[in-house]
Amino acid sequence: MPGRTQDSASTGGTAVHAGPSDGWGRDPEDARLERCAIEVPLDYDDPDGERITLAVTRIRALDPARRRGVLVGLNGGPGGNQGLGRFMPLRLADTPVHEVYDLIGFDPRGWGASAPLMREVVQGKAPWSSRPSDEEFAQLAEDMRAVEEGAARAGGALRAHITTRNVARDLDRIRRTLGEDRISYLGYAYGTYLGSVYASMFGEHLDRHVFDSCVDPGAVWRGQYTSQAEAIRANVDAWAAWAGERDGVFGLGTDGNAVIASVERLAAALHACPVGGVDRTVLDGAVGNGATHRPLWDQLAWLVVALTAGDARAAQTAWLLAAPDGEQPKPGDTHVPGLVEATTCEGVWSRDLETYFADMRDFRDRCPYGYGVSRAQPWVATFRTDRPREAMTVLRGDDCAPGLIVAAEGNPTLAHRGGRAMATLFGDRLVTVADDGSNEMFAVRGNSAVDALVTAYFVDGRLPDTDVTVAGTPRPAPEATAAQDGPGAADLVAKGPDAQTVGSYLAAFRAAAARP
Repeated sequence: MPGRTQDSASTGGTAVHAGPSDGWGRDPEDARLERCAIEVPLDYDDPDGERITLAVTRIRALDPARRRGVLVGLNGGPGGNQGLGRFMPLRLADTPVHEVYDLIGFDPRGWGASAPLMREVVQGKAPWSSRPSDEEFAQLAEDMRAVEEGAARAGGALRAHITTRNVARDLDRIRRTLGEDRISYLGYAYGTYLGSVYASMFGEHLDRHVFDSCVDPGAVWRGQYTSQAEAIRANVDAWAAWAGERDGVFGLGTDGNAVIASVERLAAALHACPVGGVDRTVLDGAVGNGATHRPLWDQLAWLVVALTAGDARAAQTAWLLAAPDGEQPKPGDTHVPGLVEATTCEGVWSRDLETYFADMRDFRDRCPYGYGVSRAQPWVATFRTDRPREAMTVLRGDDCAPGLIVAAEGNPTLAHRGGRAMATLFGDRLVTVADDGSNEMFAVRGNSAVDALVTAYFVDGRLPDTDVTVAGTPRPAPEATAAQDGPGAADLVAKGPDAQTVGSYLAAFRAAAARP
């Protein structure tokens, strides 16, 4: 398997090879990065056995005279899936933080150039529906069982060793190889959970830390998924209340409940007769995803108006908003990364299908938007036959100093309550980004207040005296473009959503978090 080596003699897990005599060469995919390979045990219980290699990168501090150490960063989904990995230093390059830190990135085990873990692509047999019927639940479960079986076949022996505790051990081997007594750490998304596990296992070696867009430490992993559906619904309710305050603009109802009722009438109509290919499932996806993005709230409202009027021209906007984030399998793919499926199995998952089916019924009623029901259905871990080799880490912040937590109030992927819980657990200061649905804030979204607070902490060690709330992205003001005395139906349809505006916004939003 790529990235894995067998070593008959123990090297202590800190061998560095490839490149010049000091172990560093240029990354073949981006010459701005220095890169080395670090060997670590596949199984830390067998340190003299099979080994894997980790790809580690570096950009040296801009001001060596002020250098205060290394800053390691990680983002991505569970396990670091679809994150920047070893390209993370590029996000912070040429920032004030870069002036005083060597920027360090790495592909965590199972990802990128570090023993990549794959799974088979399995085509589900259940119809894709945002509101599946009870009769479809059993097939959805069988589809997930098939995914697990394909993941087990492709993952082999490596899969059992893809755990957050092992990634934390790898991170400490990286620290040792770099010759640092302590590291500073910037974690986004899954990187926040890794950081909390590292702090609990190796807290004496953690200097300053920032966790941005936090995994809920009390909800790993099923609770993390179900919390997404709840957060999406909260965003939809906030959008509906906003639209209801502008009934004279959109005509969808005079309060949030009335607007939701308008959406539900449209959902029923589209289920019976789609408009321009837009059915109830596409609408549910568009409403849930669209409500995340405050600057697009007027476009979402106009979409509902146009589809209610049967205007097929709105279909393009609906599909833009409904499209899921993240890379999807391409036609002809037989294997895709299996990191999420492996990592999330470290949590506790019920084997009782009725537990999932009851939640699916509940979410179908309360949280159908943004594909909320899929967050409650059985997962691969429901069917995994091998159990985790060790218990999950009991998180604690006893051995590290307080740091900084950044959490957007409306983040549907990593809900704000996870940030609050992480701040409480580690005694950290919490920076709340009010009325914002963004995931990953610092050095990504252009929020000057967040950037200033995080930079002051990393560079000068200054934490706010108290928790802080800063402004997020502004909501639109459609009242400036429409009369307040109630437009006629023809005016509403003529207005409609602007697919170009929506597409441009979403492209820029995704590009901001992509590899620089």
